[in-house]
Amino acid sequence: MGVLRTIAIIILVIYGLRILARLFAPVMIRYVAKKAEKKFSEQFKQHAENQQRTKEGETSIDKMPDTKSSKNVGEYIDFEEVD
Repeated sequence: MGVLRTIAIIILVIYGLRILARLFAPVMIRYVAKKAEKKFSEQFKQHAENQQRTKEGETSIDKMPDTKSSKNVGEYIDFEEVD
């Protein structure tokens, strides 16, 4: 009797979660869409401001390159093809 009761509870929980997911999914999708729209509009505004600040033909560097020294990977060996 305990096994049937456990199975019934599991089935009821699964169906309950499905019903809740159907109710709250549109709300969650709307929330995510608004958040993405806000992020994209902020990025667009930032890009537009950067375009207005720089003059035509002017070069701007956003990031300095890494100043790492080149690594010694070994010596060069010239191979010859043997027939």
